[in-house]
Amino acid sequence: MAALRPSTDVLPVTEFRANTSTMLSRLHATKRPVVLTQHGRSAAVVMDVSVYESMLDEIAILRDIRIAEEQIARGEGIPHDEVVARLRAKLIK
Repeated sequence: MAALRPSTDVLPVTEFRANTSTMLSRLHATKRPVVLTQHGRSAAVVMDVSVYESMLDEIAILRDIRIAEEQIARGEGIPHDEVVARLRAKLIK
């Protein structure tokens, strides 16, 4: 995801609403999220769908890594050689 630029990527929701088509085109072109404000406070973040999907994929991978690290810490891991032997045994059947 491209870095947020506060000078251009933080907008009042009224400005976004008034220029939705232009703002969406900019989102797709820059791949940077836009922070919408309401009454001077952050209210929402709008981002390109492809960037959002990539972010979800990355989060899922990071969660899997965290779970695997926790399993290894609990001694639930299987040594590489054993996994290879199990897979070879299944392939030979």
